[in-house]
Amino acid sequence: MAATDLTMGVEEGFMLLDPATATVMPVAGDVRERAGGSARDQVTTGTTASQIETRSGPHTELAGLREELLRLRAAVVSAADRAGAGVAATGTALRGGLPGEAGCHVWLGVDDREEAVQVVNHLRPWLPVLQALTVNSPIGGGTDTGWASGRARARASRPAAGPPPWFRSAEHHDWLAEGLHGTGAVPEWQARLSSGGPAIEVRVADTCQTVAEVVLLAGLVRALAATALGDVRAGRPAPDVDHTLLAAASWRAARDGLEGENVDQLTGRRLPVWRLVDTLIDRVGPALRALGDLPLMDEGLDVLHRHGSGAARQRAAYRRRGLVADVARLLADRSRQDLPRLAG
Repeated sequence: MAATDLTMGVEEGFMLLDPATATVMPVAGDVRERAGGSARDQVTTGTTASQIETRSGPHTELAGLREELLRLRAAVVSAADRAGAGVAATGTALRGGLPGEAGCHVWLGVDDREEAVQVVNHLRPWLPVLQALTVNSPIGGGTDTGWASGRARARASRPAAGPPPWFRSAEHHDWLAEGLHGTGAVPEWQARLSSGGPAIEVRVADTCQTVAEVVLLAGLVRALAATALGDVRAGRPAPDVDHTLLAAASWRAARDGLEGENVDQLTGRRLPVWRLVDTLIDRVGPALRALGDLPLMDEGLDVLHRHGSGAARQRAAYRRRGLVADVARLLADRSRQDLPRLAG
């Protein structure tokens, strides 16, 4: 499999809420029924009645994935309008109902499971950087939680919801997954092999506010995987990253996000996260150029450079007047801003 043949797709979760009050609205079933046309089979209800989810098809071109994500978001916003709800691209409920969690999952088609599990090992050092890039859930329970990703904080008590361990083989991965199921836990590692087919799932991100940020995440994940496949086939082992330190870096990413500092897992140096982002882009630059993805990477990076992380944008809206409803309006309005471009 060449890098240009590496398929990718995205699953996104959204909160349904009243934009005037920020209170969640349990209308996911209604929104699902109203999402007709070609999007009908790609829109599903989430884990609570106030969540809706979308799943793209497989793509080898990042531009094609971008257009489908825009179409799916448009379908959800239109259906939610008819159900009297706003759509919030955020990682947790702002106010009311069950806490809920809305994430952005990127999956990659890798046919050989032994190669795939080694790719996951190569991804491990970069997961905190991807997490910090996509934090977008600081507001929960009607207030600022103090965390850039309240979603990650809520998941922290689960036994297998953080960075994955080092997998010796696909058999070892499956043995651990079965063992977790045996205890009643779920293998929710931030990167893992899919149980539904020959694929890798990267589940580290909050739902992103803009499609440009989702495309940035998907492009970086695919470029990392393409780079890792080259290393695997050349016999270069994944970096020996200590799991405890990796988990600590994930905690730091969830707390401080893109605007903070974190530890370079390959050198042990504590650096501003933007420096780590630059290191990541340098690392995958050859793959991005080979795939033709650099222009779309620049679009997502420009959003982050100009406006800060999703968490920073939510906090800025909240701090103006101390009203969660202002965050709800920001998110509901943001969900619409990409959509006119569909006609372009």
